[in-house]
Amino acid sequence: MIPPTNRLPKNILNKTRDLREKRATDTWQIFRIMAEFVEGFETLSRIGPCVSIFGSARSKPGSPHYELGVEVAKALVENGYGIITGGGPGIMEAANKGAKLLGGHSVGLNIILPYEQHPNPYVDENLLINFDYFFVRKVMFVKYAQAFVVLPGGFGTMDELFEALTLIQTRKIERFPVVMVDSAYWRGLVEWMHRTIMEEWNYISPQDLFLFAVVDTPQEVVETINTFYRQRSEQFLLG
Repeated sequence: MIPPTNRLPKNILNKTRDLREKRATDTWQIFRIMAEFVEGFETLSRIGPCVSIFGSARSKPGSPHYELGVEVAKALVENGYGIITGGGPGIMEAANKGAKLLGGHSVGLNIILPYEQHPNPYVDENLLINFDYFFVRKVMFVKYAQAFVVLPGGFGTMDELFEALTLIQTRKIERFPVVMVDSAYWRGLVEWMHRTIMEEWNYISPQDLFLFAVVDTPQEVVETINTFYRQRSEQFLLG
């Protein structure tokens, strides 16, 4: 028989109260998560085809990678795409800037952090969404993107890159273009995937190395994405 609560030892009683409070907190947390999904879906479903652009938050204005981000975004906007970024500084800012300069949709999916990441000034005010939860934000990056464009970056950039490749590889999402920009930066990683992961250990298949493309110029980014969708459209028409 379970003893009445008022006769439990004090340390057990405290744990019981903590558990009840945690359950109550978890219940409200579900509603906060749902609210973030709803806001993201309602905002992004209205803006048409977009490309998610990733890269280092540490890249400074005037640096080669920052300016490359501006030009990549401009080239994509010229071809009818809106731009989605994490809304922060560095290459995210560069991509939003490129979109803004040409009047394209400039989306910022900002994450609220303890040290408060501020959204960059080039995000459209009505397309800025603040998230508490990384996983909700990641869903938005994938769900509303016609492609991922990955410029040089660190751990966060790698996280987005490999999550997209994993989702495509495991067929959890429909395949879409993943374009890595600046072959000199990515060469070592690609060679390691080919030589170590595939050839030495057989942990990926040869076809997995075709899930992404590596290019150097904004024009090649656009060409890669447009070619993918042109070929898919042709395959659909051929049945």
